[in-house]
Amino acid sequence: MAAMFRKAMLYLGLGPDSEYDDYAPSYDDPTPAPSPVPAEPESSAVGPVRPMAPIRNEATPIGSTVEGGGIGAVTPASGFGGARSRSTVVRPMPVASTARPRVLAPHSFNQAQELADTFKGNQPVVMNLREADRDVARRLIDFSSGLCYGLGGRIERLDSQVFLVTPPSVEVSDDERERLRDRGYES
Repeated sequence: MAAMFRKAMLYLGLGPDSEYDDYAPSYDDPTPAPSPVPAEPESSAVGPVRPMAPIRNEATPIGSTVEGGGIGAVTPASGFGGARSRSTVVRPMPVASTARPRVLAPHSFNQAQELADTFKGNQPVVMNLREADRDVARRLIDFSSGLCYGLGGRIERLDSQVFLVTPPSVEVSDDERERLRDRGYES
């Protein structure tokens, strides 16, 4: 049994290092180092050396001064960053609209379509599940969560068994939330 474990350890590379001496590379014949290059060539194969003329820099520097523009006036670099030109049009971000939520108190799962239709119409829904059975309430919460996930909305708990299902780009104001709370989340 011990021989089997020893063979397995050797196979997995967990054995002692002495077992691997046969696989070590031999250093008997190292390759010779290249001989150093002589400092001066033995024969003069190259003709006389003459100095080169200075190179003229004809490139226009980036951010060069505009003639007659005064101090601080610069021109943008042409061709820098591709042929695209930047658009100066600024598009405003869409403002979240505020809407008055519709209060639903579903008693069966068949009323989930009414919830979805209202949600798809960009109107928030307050789902009051206090009167619903426990299993129906759980199914409606799961349905509402999937609806919000699929269409990019939000679901939040307002109270015990009361949820606010909000479509994307729609906000419910704090005043409206307070009004709903004062009425006990009834319509």
